[in-house]
Amino acid sequence: MGLTRWLRRYDIDRLDQRDPERVDLAYRLLHGLLERYFRAEVRGIDRMPSGAALVVGNHNALIMTPESFLFGFAVYRERGLEDVPYGLGHEWAIRLPFFNQIVVPLGAVRAGHGTAQKLFALGRKVLVFPGSDIDAFRSWWDRDRICFGGRTGYVRLALATGVPIVPMVAAGAQETLIVLTDGQWIARALHLDRLVRVKGWPIALGLPWGLMLAPVPFLPWPSRILIEVLPPIRFPRSGPEAAADKAYVAECAAVVEDAMQAALTRLAAERRQ
Repeated sequence: MGLTRWLRRYDIDRLDQRDPERVDLAYRLLHGLLERYFRAEVRGIDRMPSGAALVVGNHNALIMTPESFLFGFAVYRERGLEDVPYGLGHEWAIRLPFFNQIVVPLGAVRAGHGTAQKLFALGRKVLVFPGSDIDAFRSWWDRDRICFGGRTGYVRLALATGVPIVPMVAAGAQETLIVLTDGQWIARALHLDRLVRVKGWPIALGLPWGLMLAPVPFLPWPSRILIEVLPPIRFPRSGPEAAADKAYVAECAAVVEDAMQAALTRLAAERRQ
């Protein structure tokens, strides 16, 4: 019975599958290990507002996303489970065997505006990585850049629902391996955008495989990771009309991305001192 519970596949569209016992177990087993391994610091948790909010992060390390775990554990420690954001995940990634059984009980759900709106209505926070695969697959030479690829759906979501955007910026997580190329040309040649909704197929150097020809699990190098939560961003206009105004959405997205890039540049310089 217990083994069946741990091995069963989870429905990525249900919102009632976060398991408090599993979250607490993961925290007790992993938070100290990850913090020491990555010499991690997570700052600014006190800046998170109460109630519903859209936490916007920069994505790293292919499908390994160490910043998600470090950030989530820090929120759990300082604010409790109620404030730990649910994570909007790419359906391809959170359906993967083993990965599904890990991340869904911790609060991962399929990415989508409808899902986020339901969570906001419950007063929950939601974590989204707008750059998704574009950001997580970015090359070594772009490791200190915010790469959202012109995606602004997160801004439309925040404007339509009236929730604040809380930027969460991680520096160093993309240095847990060396991405030689994001492989967008490979994705185009194999029609992966149409087949599995990814725009890249990275080629990287990582442990223990050496040369990696796909976004597969790997052993992250112990790169120092600094994470900072920035002050909430609220826009003068909100509601469906604001969300439908393309020029206004682009203006709001620039505000968020400029703030995140400034923070990433600052944190990247700090961690190399």
